[in-house]
Amino acid sequence: MDPIGKKLLDIAEKELGYTEKGDGYTKFGEWYRKNVDGDHDEYFSTAPWCDMFLAWAADKAGVTEQTGQFAATSDHAKWFKKNDAWGREPEPGAIVFYDWSGSRDLDQIDHVGIVEKVDGRTLHTIEGNADGYKLMRKTRDMDHVVGFGYPSQVKVVATYTPKHAAPAPTVDRVGTPATATNTHEQEQTVPENLPTQEVVLGGILAVVLCGTLALTAGRAAAAKAPSAAPIRVRKRGKHHRPSHPVALPADITPVDLDRAEAGTAVMPALSLAAAHEAEDREFWGRIAHLEEDGELAFWNTLHAELAESEYATTPGVR
Repeated sequence: MDPIGKKLLDIAEKELGYTEKGDGYTKFGEWYRKNVDGDHDEYFSTAPWCDMFLAWAADKAGVTEQTGQFAATSDHAKWFKKNDAWGREPEPGAIVFYDWSGSRDLDQIDHVGIVEKVDGRTLHTIEGNADGYKLMRKTRDMDHVVGFGYPSQVKVVATYTPKHAAPAPTVDRVGTPATATNTHEQEQTVPENLPTQEVVLGGILAVVLCGTLALTAGRAAAAKAPSAAPIRVRKRGKHHRPSHPVALPADITPVDLDRAEAGTAVMPALSLAAAHEAEDREFWGRIAHLEEDGELAFWNTLHAELAESEYATTPGVR
């Protein structure tokens, strides 16, 4: 079976029994008038509709390019012949053209249908405008057949338009020089005769080059990074002391506190003082080489004056 004709038959079977109206009006002729005829001539709404039904079915099946869209049966047959899709062998799915006088003249064709089944020289068809008014199945012999059109043999040229392609030039711009933008775009286009292997190789080399540059940049950045975490230099000031200084007994020094055990009754307070003392020793030990810093000297002087003032005003301290 012709595969394209099979799609037409699937549509046609669903319309079996359709009957034209009293004035000859059909939905197939009306559809043809609105969608195919360029002049939208009212004539087609009530005209003989055997071929317009096939045009409608082809549209519904999405096979108009292989089947054609005609109202005149002779023109339809010539179209198949022009497309090298014409012959005399019956085949299910083929479009069959009749001449009731029995000639094989394409200009004398009177009627058209679609072959559903072949039994020797007997054809089982589905035809629009059969018996002059109805869409129905018919059984006919080969005596009145002019020929067959084979939809699947019609060669459809596949076309592709890239999304970035410029629209076709208008008539008034045909022959005008291309703009600078178009010239640039053409230079970016890969030549059609470039072998596929070379294109692939070029892409691989581009990826390798980009990877090498990225690795080099990464190594350079890593070399500039510090090997150790930077130390934040802090100035000595009140923020190194608790808000309420702890008064130590006269016979206890910070050194004694370092050796103090956690189980003594004064451990909570003494531990805090020892922690601050240890923090100060570590801090000032790290920045001893900055003693020549003028700003640091200022803070040292300020700290000494503050310490003397606190010592003088703290009760029980001598």
